[in-house]
This record gives sequence, structure tokens and C-alpha cells, in this order.
Amino acid sequence: MEVTKHVFREYDVRGIAETELTNEFAEQLGKAFGSRLRKDGAKSVVIGRDVRESSPRLAQNLGRGLMSTGLEVIDLGIIPTPGVYYGVNVLNGDGGVVITGSHNPIEFNGFKMQVGKASIYGDEILDLARRIEEQDFVTGEGSRREVDLQSRYEEMIVEKCKPARKLKVVLDAGNGVAGPTARAVFHALGYDVTELYLEPDGNFPNHQPDPTVEKYMTDLKAKVREVGADVGCGFDGDGDRIGIVTEEGKLLYGDQLLALFARDALTRDPGAKIVFDVKCSKGLEEDIAAHGGKPIMWKTGHSLTKAKMKAEHAPVAGEMSGHMFFSQDFFGHDDALYAAARFVAMLSKGDQTVSQIVDTLPKYVNSPEVRIECPDDRKFAIVDELAKEFARDHDVIDIDGARVSFEDGWGLVRPSNTQPVLVLRFEAKTAEGLERISNTFRNALSRYPEVRWTE
Repeated sequence: MEVTKHVFREYDVRGIAETELTNEFAEQLGKAFGSRLRKDGAKSVVIGRDVRESSPRLAQNLGRGLMSTGLEVIDLGIIPTPGVYYGVNVLNGDGGVVITGSHNPIEFNGFKMQVGKASIYGDEILDLARRIEEQDFVTGEGSRREVDLQSRYEEMIVEKCKPARKLKVVLDAGNGVAGPTARAVFHALGYDVTELYLEPDGNFPNHQPDPTVEKYMTDLKAKVREVGADVGCGFDGDGDRIGIVTEEGKLLYGDQLLALFARDALTRDPGAKIVFDVKCSKGLEEDIAAHGGKPIMWKTGHSLTKAKMKAEHAPVAGEMSGHMFFSQDFFGHDDALYAAARFVAMLSKGDQTVSQIVDTLPKYVNSPEVRIECPDDRKFAIVDELAKEFARDHDVIDIDGARVSFEDGWGLVRPSNTQPVLVLRFEAKTAEGLERISNTFRNALSRYPEVRWTE
């Protein structure tokens, strides 16, 4: 069978639902992934889906393909992505698949897959395309059963995140799948809850469900100030990324949020390692060390971060993108619902506001993430060339792109693993330093006509 190769991404399979993720494709993917699981002796696989209009048919056809390889398909129905991860743990599944387009525009959908408890990425995802092309499938007689895990999932979070006092909380799920879970959990915990867009609607009529983008958090920030809330919690489309808004209506960066989780984790696990991605602030590194932890910088990508956290036995890990991972008193994966409940419980145990706590973090001036167009067939080579050039006069960390150190800050350029773009971020002690570092990168990239820096 001919395969549309570009839907096989670094961390998942993703494409336009109506034209690229057809019913036939979903069934073929089920056969390919089921065969991969069966190779390791797997007997069952847990699946779940988000609320996009194409998700039911994709789940149905994926399940048919999985069953054709001899697997028992445990179908959780509509549930947040971390609910499927939880299901793999408590239902003893040998793997899992989530049908979700996450925070992408409504015409997209996709499949996130895990073997055992580990998300697959890179070559393992590309090998599924090979299996489909070669029709390299295992056959057998499988089965399907539906399991309602929603209440059990909610109760698990409530049990782990009991507050010390009642706080006022605003929730915004952007009409994604996390809404009903967030509502149930925060009401059960006894908070004074104000709700925004918690009703699932795959057309996302109010805003894209991406809690790390300022313009999508406008309503949440305004509502927090309007009702005098202690904190606001935003969720992405499938419930695995979180955004936190302070009582003053300011959105926290992922590295700021991770710093606060790390402080809490280190009180219970002194000296532990904390894993974060290359886009995170130097201030995070300094704060982890100041609280007795060992900062571990790693590659960007939720599958990669999760694997590194496990390898380093870190209690928590996180990314600028809002993925927060927990192995301390949790299952080792990212879960925005649990992260939100854990964060608000932490807040309830002290008497400081979120702003007051954040104000104790090391101070740096940061740029937002800058994404500039660059062809897929050139992006890696250009970053390699820049890394060698900068290394003549600066220290360069090259675990994921080139993070270049300057006396008063750093700059990062890395190739996106999912799009034809270069991703940049800059940080310095002062605004003047930030502008100088940014201009240094702009000048270096100006030599490449295929790179379009339009900002």
C-alpha cells in the first residue's frame, strides 16, 4: 500500500483527518502497530479518543486493525490523553493509542502510541510506515471491550491532591476533552470554581485549546482578575499540557512552573535530579541547584523527556511547552489534570500568592519562542553549521540544536522535529543583552536565503 510519509512525525502520526487519515489508513495503522506490539508478545492494548468529529471513526477503524493482529482492544472511549496512560498502568495494558489532534487546528487529527509504558518516537514511528508499505502484519483473532475508567481516573487525582484550604480557581479547557475531568476533580476537591469552556466541542468555538499561547489565554486571564481568583488553570485539547495564570492575570512560562514543582519535589526527595528541555531558562537551572537538586538539561520532545526522567530517576520533569511529568507519587507520565490539581494543592499549603512565589525565582529577560520558516531538507544542516561557527568563540550545548552561552545569557537555535521551521529562544540579564544576543543570531542566519525571519 502506498503511504503518505509526512503524516509519520517524530512523536506521533498526524495529518488532515478527512484526506490523509482515512478509514483505510486508520485500519492499516492499527494492523502495523498491533503487529509491532505482538512482536513483543503483547496481548492487549488500551485506546481512547478526544472530542474531534473524526475521532470516533478513526478509533473504530484503528481498533479493527488492532484486533486483526490478535490483540484485545480495551476501549476507554472519550477520555484525556493521560487517562489512556493511566489505563495502561491500572488495566495492565501492553500498549496504548490515543486518537487526538491535541491543540492543532480542527481539520487535523492524530495518533499517539506507546509500547508498554513508553511512548514511541523517531524510527519506531517510521517503521510503522514500512510495515504498511510492505503489508508486514501479524494476523490473529482479537476482541474488543469497552471500559469506563473516567470516574476511577478522577478519583485517583482527587486522592493524591488534597488541599489544605479552599481557594478560588478558574478553569479553561478551550472546549477540549479535559473539561469534564477538570470540573469533576476541582469540585470534588472543594474549591470555589469558575468555569470557562469546559463543555467538549471538537470545533473549538471559543479559542484554540493551547494554554501556552498568550492570545488563547486572554479570557482566562481576564476572568481570574474579574472574580478575584487565586489561580487560573488552562488545558490543551487532549489534557497533557498545562498553563497556569497568576492572581494578577499573568501566564507563567513552562520553566517557571517546573521550578515550583521542583521545589516541592525536592522537599520530599532531597538531592534529586530534575529534567528540563533546552528551551528552559538559566534561572530554572539555578533555582533547582539552590534548592539542592541536580539540574539535567535534555532534548525537547515529550517522549524524549519522559524517557530521560525514567533513566535519571527524576521525581519531576518538564518542558517549556507545558508538558509536566511526575514519577514522585505518580506514574511517570505527563498529565495536565494531575499537574493542575497538584499545583493548586501546593498553593493551598502556604500563604503566598502565585505572583509572590514566582517573584522569588531568579530574574532573567526572555524572548518568546521564535519560529522561522526553513525547508526540512536544510534545517538540520544549517543548525550544524551555526553550532560549529559559534563554538569558535562560545560554549555550545549541542544535545538538541545549538544552545550558545554568552557572558550575560544564551541563545538557542534548533530544528523543529515536526515542522519545516527553526525554533529560537533568547535570554539575558537585561533587555539590552537580550537584543544583542537576538541580533547576533539574526545576523548569523541572514547568510541563508532559504531562512525567512520575518519578525
